[in-house]
Amino acid sequence: HVKRHSFPTRRSSDLKDKVQLAVWKPALATNSEIVASYQANRLRVVHQVRYSLHNENAIDLVLFLNGLPVATVELKTDFTQSIGDAIEQYRLDRSPNPKGQAPEPLLTFPRGALVHFAVSNREVQMTTRLVGPTTEFLPFNQGDGGGAGNPVNPGGHRTAYLWQQVWARESWLEILGRYLTTVRDKKKAIAKIIFPRFHQLDVTRKLLAAVLRDGPGSRYLIQHSAGSGKTNSIAWTAHFLAELHDDAGAKVFDTVLVVSDRSVIDGQLQDALFDFQRTTGVVECITDEGASKSSKLTAALSGSKKVVACTIQTFPFALEEVTRQAAARGKRFAVIADEAHSSQAGDAAKKLKAVL
Repeated sequence: HVKRHSFPTRRSSDLKDKVQLAVWKPALATNSEIVASYQANRLRVVHQVRYSLHNENAIDLVLFLNGLPVATVELKTDFTQSIGDAIEQYRLDRSPNPKGQAPEPLLTFPRGALVHFAVSNREVQMTTRLVGPTTEFLPFNQGDGGGAGNPVNPGGHRTAYLWQQVWARESWLEILGRYLTTVRDKKKAIAKIIFPRFHQLDVTRKLLAAVLRDGPGSRYLIQHSAGSGKTNSIAWTAHFLAELHDDAGAKVFDTVLVVSDRSVIDGQLQDALFDFQRTTGVVECITDEGASKSSKLTAALSGSKKVVACTIQTFPFALEEVTRQAAARGKRFAVIADEAHSSQAGDAAKKLKAVL
């Protein structure tokens, strides 16, 4: 039991060189120094952390990476309480900004823990921002026969996948290093932290595993229900496929082409693709009509852009260029088609069928 966890600080004079707080798994394991640094990451779980500056409140579990708190967990057993009790505990008794008092470092957005889990024997929910009574939680369940919740687990709790799979060392480091991202406002301040829901984690990992198993040339169909985060799933998939290497160390795809409806690509999807990129100059969005789109596509597909996005209306030009480059230069492309509701009839539907 930890009575009070102190969060170490450093004076600016101590930081003569940049401090790397964590090392993520490299796409290629060719640099032994980076691999050794990645393996040196320390993950710890601390029980009953008395986190508050103002009272003796304790959080059931806190997950640490190299001494930094990255997740908090409130646990409830269905024999006496439910997941709703864990959620209410976060909302009512885990205020990040107690009235008239200093903020709680562990709970304050965005300086504190990155994600907060409410866990029972049967269900898991999560949030990335605590704001008191109005805090919104999202399900982090596997689904049960096409419905909500989690299936019966003959070997233990229904929620055992959380600590056996999601929080497993390799998985947890991948989530923190590759999935977790931020959305910034116009002043470049962090406005939102995006943490994958379980089905998003599941589908992106299954897609990557299938592509590595089958190689380029196969087709996959993913069904996302409304409001389940399809846009983010597409953005993660696009960037992961762009960085994917086979067992021999060769890139699987030269470029990933994302095809979507105009209204979507001009807004949410385009923002997500840029928010999720890990390096500058990775994404190119071709959205305008007219003769210039063909030349723009040619430049984007033949250049260094790892992800190129275009509209369904523009796709015939892209398809022609992809075919030409594949034949002339041996390039390989992954195509992600976002089938939006507005594209079910007329010319747009015909163009979408051309994508497939």
